[in-house]
Amino acid sequence: MLADFDYGVIARNLPYLWKGMQLSLLLTGLSAAGSIVLGTMLALMRLSGIALFEWIGAVWVNFFRSLPLLLVIFWFYFLVPVLVQHQVDAFQSALIGFILFEAAYFCEIMRSGILSISRGQAWAGYALGLRYSQTMRYIVLPQAFRNMLPILLTQTIILFQDTSLVFVVGLADFMTSAVNVAQRDSRLIELYVFAAFVYFVICYVGSLYVKHLQQKMHR
Repeated sequence: MLADFDYGVIARNLPYLWKGMQLSLLLTGLSAAGSIVLGTMLALMRLSGIALFEWIGAVWVNFFRSLPLLLVIFWFYFLVPVLVQHQVDAFQSALIGFILFEAAYFCEIMRSGILSISRGQAWAGYALGLRYSQTMRYIVLPQAFRNMLPILLTQTIILFQDTSLVFVVGLADFMTSAVNVAQRDSRLIELYVFAAFVYFVICYVGSLYVKHLQQKMHR
């Protein structure tokens, strides 16, 4: 099999594959940023002590964590244009789906991070005359983000892997680009092995960085 392995087909299509990787990385970065912001807001709602906010946050988390991501992407691809009465391209609809779905997971990560901070920290803020929002912004959330950074990065790595699902809305991410080349040139083994290698390297390096952060924070 190795004797028939055509490395040239990979080299010839690197620009096309790199374009797909750029889309995957862009979607990962924007989705992670949006999900962290929305997830943090949901976490604050769940910890607010206000029954309505707590209920909304709980419903959001339980709803999206009970659905497959593939269905959410496909759903928003058709639903968003109807709701906004405007044509939304595949990338925008996929981005919205990722943010709303992943926010449920980032919410629980941030909620754990906030709960890990001693209540004495918040009381100290109140004693200094800070309001609830100021105490969260300047005292609690910075420490919570620091404590949860390794887990946030781990979830982002999972998000990067999940971007391969955007093929259902016709986006040419890295995996879809590899599949297109494999089918066009009838070189399935070469492209699938290369795609697996690239995903492995990126995710493994990310995992090593997360492990390094954990050890650094432990010390």
